[in-house]
Amino acid sequence: MTIAAELLRLAAIESLAPFTAIGTGEGFPTLAKGRVYDSRRPPIDDMDRDRDFTPVLSLFTRKSESARRGSGQGSVSRNGRALLEVVAELAIAASDPEPGGQPGEFVDALASDDPQAKLTLATLCAQVRHVFTEGPTGAIFRKACIAIDGLEEEGFAVPELGLRWHRTTMLFDCQIPDDSFQANGGLPQPAASIAAMLPPGSYAAAILTRLAGQFDAADPLPMIEAIAFETKQKGVSGQAGAADLVGPPFADVED
Repeated sequence: MTIAAELLRLAAIESLAPFTAIGTGEGFPTLAKGRVYDSRRPPIDDMDRDRDFTPVLSLFTRKSESARRGSGQGSVSRNGRALLEVVAELAIAASDPEPGGQPGEFVDALASDDPQAKLTLATLCAQVRHVFTEGPTGAIFRKACIAIDGLEEEGFAVPELGLRWHRTTMLFDCQIPDDSFQANGGLPQPAASIAAMLPPGSYAAAILTRLAGQFDAADPLPMIEAIAFETKQKGVSGQAGAADLVGPPFADVED
């Protein structure tokens, strides 16, 4: 995965669960509130036992690309792309008997034909889309994403058995900048500049701060002491510059 693709997911997490909202408990832009998880399933302890279900969001980077901008470009000039996966679901604490008869709990999506629950899940998905495209808390996401080229939503069901769960996978096909590495070390751009915009102490800022320490500064390039090159004026070849200082020296130029 490119660093820009990882940055996209972290910016999405900050947009869906802003650091200020976590601190105050107010101002969350979706029904999931602070239950937004980075590359993992929601834990069983986060389930609200007083409700029929708990809206949650889990974010993953499914893939990233770094394609050359064109046949006339070198290896450095590239366009980035990432497929951001957002799993929205109405989660419950399900149980399954373990060997010995003791029930073991795990998180699963609600499986029912409740139309109100279906509308709640649709609302959660719509809120995610609004945050990324227009919502005020999604400004940091739009810094990391050039454009969302496409959005697909996949349900979770086994129609042959009449089973349908209240879980939707949203796939955001995003244009993103490619990584631009810095000679002085630290995060490549645009991750470095966007990391500076994140609230200090936020989850995304902490992750990027640790990541920045993995990029050492490059060795300084040697100074150019002399330049020499061949010339040809009016059909007569020659040399310009101190050719004897260049190693190995240029051979004498003859017509």
